[in-house]
Amino acid sequence: MGQRKECLAMLLAGGQGSRLGSLTRNLAKPAVSFGGKYRIIDFSLSNCAHSGIDTVGVLTQYKPFRINSYVSLGTAWDLDALSGGLSILPPFVSEDGGCWYKGTANAVYQNMDFINDHVPEYVLIISGDHIYRMNYNLMLEYHKAKKADVTISVINVSKQEASRFGIVSTDGDGQIMKFVEKPKEPDSTLASMGVYIFSWDVLREALEEDNADPQSDNDFGKNVIPRLLNQEKKLFAYTFEGYWKDVGTVESYYNANMELLLDHPSLDLFASGPRIYSNEDILPPQYIGPRARISNSLVSNGCVILGTVENSILAQGVVVEEGAHIEHSILLQNSSVGKETWVNRAIVGEGAQIQAFCSVGIQTGGANSQSGKGGLAGITVIEDNYILPEDTLVVEGSSIFAARKT
Repeated sequence: MGQRKECLAMLLAGGQGSRLGSLTRNLAKPAVSFGGKYRIIDFSLSNCAHSGIDTVGVLTQYKPFRINSYVSLGTAWDLDALSGGLSILPPFVSEDGGCWYKGTANAVYQNMDFINDHVPEYVLIISGDHIYRMNYNLMLEYHKAKKADVTISVINVSKQEASRFGIVSTDGDGQIMKFVEKPKEPDSTLASMGVYIFSWDVLREALEEDNADPQSDNDFGKNVIPRLLNQEKKLFAYTFEGYWKDVGTVESYYNANMELLLDHPSLDLFASGPRIYSNEDILPPQYIGPRARISNSLVSNGCVILGTVENSILAQGVVVEEGAHIEHSILLQNSSVGKETWVNRAIVGEGAQIQAFCSVGIQTGGANSQSGKGGLAGITVIEDNYILPEDTLVVEGSSIFAARKT
């Protein structure tokens, strides 16, 4: 048995993130780059570190290699403690058999032995695919003060957005009276952030009941939370007033990145206070060539810029050749843009190569145009490691990816 912990975290990082299209064909959504320097999972792990939660189980499943190697022992987030620390928890086979995680609740259910080993009073359930800064201790203190069985962190959203989320309705004391997953006609604008604190005895019983129900989707929002409400457990809403973004679509991912370039961004990566940690590669400084021009952009270490970059975010190791022009775009790790190439409103995947004399993100195509399915709102997406041949024209909103072998 490990050292007893008051509260430990179970971080759900196994989802595919299919709405991100080409960006998650080769890696799980929490491993996708954000803001040039970071990956999405960095935010939840950094929140744990700053909240003093030093025991974190990271539940992986879809395309796990990249995220497993990136997270490693948790050293970058100060989560490599001998007592507790960070543990990667993939699906496994026991003497009773085994299976893939069937849902968010089932993923935690399959790892109850890990939780029991630390005998916690409380269990924090979080996701590895949201962008936010949060002190979980404040939520835990609220949970204790309310003597709650479950506390759900919520944020106010617009009525137009509400149908995308789990929506809660509360009484005057913050107690949850109703929870509906993605309602067509929401009667509240309090949206679940996918951040839950459970008293462990309540969670353990709920997971066992959910696992015994053959009709369940084994999901917290669809099944576990509504069942607990029906059982008249004490569920409370903790209203979070800081920055939080669900970057689950190409459009929301692109917009959240571009907002970092505003004069006064809602998420200020340069503000004083708790930092977001990352396990970035050790690379040399960026090199800006003598004829390069850069304006209003984030340029990470290891980049070589010989052309023009405007209103864009460049992750580590990006190369922009002489005469290339990058505008309003996100270039992910180790991608490159060849000579005399123009890129506008695009997301270029890790290791992708756009060769010389291409035009990416044009409004009208030609005989040499390449376009695929899945583009959104004029944002062009090029898959990781894709090589775009010379002289290629790519129409805005295209999603460029390699055909899969059958």
